[in-house]
Amino acid sequence: MEEPREESEPLLSRARGGSGRPAGSAGSRGVRVGPGAASRQDLCFDQAAVFIEDAIQYRSINHRMDARSMWLYRLYYSNTCQWTLSLTIFLILLLAFIETPSSLTSTADVRFRSAPWDPPCGLTESVEALCLLVFVADVSVKSYLVGWAQFRKNPWLLAYLAVLVVSFADWIVSLSLLCQEPLRIRRLFRPFFLMQNSSMMKKTLKCIRSSLPEMASVVLLLALHLCVFTMLGMLLFTGEKDDGQDRERLTYFRNLPEALTSLLVLLTTANNPDVMTPAYSKNRAYAFFFIVFTLIGSLFLMNLLTAIIYNQFRGYLMKSFQTSLFRRRLGARAAYEVLSSMSRRGEAHPRGVGVDPQDFLQVLQRVQLDSHQKPVIMEKVRSYGGDLLSAEEFQKLFNEFDKRVIKERPPLPEYRSPFLRSAQFLFSHRYFDYLGNLIALGNLVSISVFLVFDADVLPRDRDDFVLGILNCVFILYYVLELLLKAFALGLRGYLSYSSNVFDGLLTVVLLVLEISTLAVYRFPHPGWKPEMLGLLSLWDMARLVNMFIVFRFLRIIPSMKLMALVASTILDLIKNMRAFGGILVVVYYVFAILGISLFRGVVVAPGNGSLAPDNSSAPCGSFEQLEYWANNFDDFAAALITLWNVMVVNNWQVFLDAYRRFSGPWSKMYFVLWWLVSSVIWVNLFLALILENFLHKWDRRAHLQSLAGDPDTCCQVTVDLLFRDVLEEPTEDELLERLSCHPHLRLCR
Repeated sequence: MEEPREESEPLLSRARGGSGRPAGSAGSRGVRVGPGAASRQDLCFDQAAVFIEDAIQYRSINHRMDARSMWLYRLYYSNTCQWTLSLTIFLILLLAFIETPSSLTSTADVRFRSAPWDPPCGLTESVEALCLLVFVADVSVKSYLVGWAQFRKNPWLLAYLAVLVVSFADWIVSLSLLCQEPLRIRRLFRPFFLMQNSSMMKKTLKCIRSSLPEMASVVLLLALHLCVFTMLGMLLFTGEKDDGQDRERLTYFRNLPEALTSLLVLLTTANNPDVMTPAYSKNRAYAFFFIVFTLIGSLFLMNLLTAIIYNQFRGYLMKSFQTSLFRRRLGARAAYEVLSSMSRRGEAHPRGVGVDPQDFLQVLQRVQLDSHQKPVIMEKVRSYGGDLLSAEEFQKLFNEFDKRVIKERPPLPEYRSPFLRSAQFLFSHRYFDYLGNLIALGNLVSISVFLVFDADVLPRDRDDFVLGILNCVFILYYVLELLLKAFALGLRGYLSYSSNVFDGLLTVVLLVLEISTLAVYRFPHPGWKPEMLGLLSLWDMARLVNMFIVFRFLRIIPSMKLMALVASTILDLIKNMRAFGGILVVVYYVFAILGISLFRGVVVAPGNGSLAPDNSSAPCGSFEQLEYWANNFDDFAAALITLWNVMVVNNWQVFLDAYRRFSGPWSKMYFVLWWLVSSVIWVNLFLALILENFLHKWDRRAHLQSLAGDPDTCCQVTVDLLFRDVLEEPTEDELLERLSCHPHLRLCR
C-alpha cells in the first residue's frame, strides 16, 4: 500500500525552461512551510542520502521513498544483511557436497572409496529450510520496496517467487518420503539464487541470449560439416578384410553414430592423429581427407564462432559502464532535485535554484561512506563556499566518489641520536627492500639446486644438513629484516604497507615452523634427516611455506610498464568479470546435478559385477586401461572434476566411449551438450572479453601515463573512471524524463 504523498514525496514544484533551469522565481515555490517543516526537512535529507548511496553503488532508484521504506531499504543494503544473504546463498549451494550422495570421502576412485557418510533425514533439509526462509524474506522485502506495479513487470522477481514455491513443494515431498525420493528437483534451481542476486550476471545472460541466434547459425554449419564428412568417410573407408581401410572402418567408421562421434572429437583435435593413423598407414593420400576436415572445422568454423562471440561482446564492458554511468547520474540528479527544493527556504527573494553546500554537508553525514573518503568529499564541498551548487557542479562532485583515497602513512618515529637517525634512513630506504629481494632469490635458488641434486636420491638416503643450515640462516635474516623495518618505520608504519604485512606473517609462520622443527628433530647435523610424521613433516612444511617468498618479486611489476599493463589487465578481469565466473558456477552446478541423476553408480570397479574388463585385458587408451575410475558422477565433488576434465577436451573421447558402454549411447548427448556450453560458448566468451579488455587498455597507454602524472596523488583511479572519457554523458532531458517516470517520487513541473 502506498504511503501518503505528503510523507513520501517532497514537493519540487518548478517551471522549467529548455535548459532545465527554473524560470523566474520558481525557487520560491520549493517547499511548504508549516508545523511539519522540520520533519519534511529530515525526510528530504534522508531521501537525498539514499539517492546518493544509490548513485555511489550504481543501484536503481525506482523504489519507495517514504521514511519507513527508506529505513528498510538502507537496512536491506547494509553490510550485515548483504553478508547474511551472500552467506545463505553460499550455504545452500554448499549443501550439494554434504547431502546424499555425500562427497565426504578421501577419494573418488570407485576401487578404493569407502562408504560415504549418509546424513540423517532432516539434517540438511533443516538447513535448507532456513536458507529458503531467508530467500522468502529477501523477495518479500524487494517486492515491497519496488511496489506491486513494478513487481508484476519484473520477470526476475516473478521467477524468484516461482522458484521458491517449487523448492518448498519439493522440500515437503522429500520429508513425506523420508528423504528417499529418487530426484530432488529443487537442487537444479539452487543456482538461480546466485544469479538473481547479481545484476552483472543478469546482464551477461541477456547478452548471451542475444548472441544465440548468430552462434546457432555457426553451430548449424558445424553440424552440416560433420554430417557431410561423416558420410564421405563411411563411403570412403569400405575396404576389404585385412585392408587398412577396413581397420579404419571397424575402429572409427563402424556405423553412423560412431563415425559422427569420431569426427566430432577430431573437431576438437583430441584424438588427432589417432583417427587418421590406420588409413594413413595404408595410403598417405588418405591424410588429405582428415586435413581438409580439420582445416574447415577446427581452423575456420570454430574460429569463426570465436569471432562472432567477440563481435557480439565487443564493447560489452563499455555498455555496462554506460548503464552504470546513467544510474550514477540519475541518482545524483534525483538527490539534486530533492536538495535544491530546500535551498534558501523562507527567503523572500531567493538568489536562484541550486543546492546549499551546508545542506549537502548535512546529507553527507548521513551517507554511508568509507571513513577515509568522507573527509575528502566534504572538503571538496566546503571549497564552494556559500554559493549554491548548480546541477553541473553537483554532478561533478560525484566524480570524487570514483576515486579510492590512499590512506596517509603514519609519520616515521623520531630519534634523537644521529646514529639511530642514520640507521632509520638506511633501513627505510628502498635499497634495503632490494637487498631483501636478493636474499629471497638466493633462498629460492638454494631450494631449487638441492631439489635437482636430490632428484635421483631416495628420500630415506638424503642428507638435509646443508639445506637445514641454510634454511635457519634465511629465516634469521627475515626475522632481522622484520625487526629493522619495524624500527625504521614504527609498528604502525610497518603495518600500513600490505607488502610488509605479508612478509611479517610469512616470517612469523616460518619462525614457528623452524622452532618446532628444531624442537622435534634437533639442530641440523651431518646425516640429519627429519622423519615423516603424518602427511608432511615439519621440515617439509617449512620448505613448502618458504616457497611463498616468491611473491615478494611481484613488487617489481609496477616498475616495468609493459608488465604493469598486463598485470593491471589481469586484476581488472578478476575484479570486473566475477559475473562470468558466476555463470560458470551455475552451469557446472546444473550439469553436475544432472550428471548425478543420470550416471550415478554406472561406473563400477572390476570384480564387483561390472561389465568393464580389468586393466590387463582392457584395450590401450580405454577408460579401464587409463584407470579413470575416479572420473564418475557418484557424488557432487566427483561430478565437478569429471566435468572439468571433459571441458578441457583432452582425451574426452575416453569418457564418451566409457559412458556409452556403461549407460547407453544416449549419454553422448549429455557430454556433447556440456562441450558446447563450456568449451565452445563459455571459453570463447571469456577469451573475447579478455581481448576486449586488454586491447582497450593497450590502446589507452598514453591515457594511463597522463593519469600517472596527475598532480592529485592522493587518489587512485578506478576502472570506471579510466573509461569515463569514452562514455556518453546522459543529457539533462534524459535524466528529467526518467525522473518524471519514478513510481514513488513525484516531481511537479
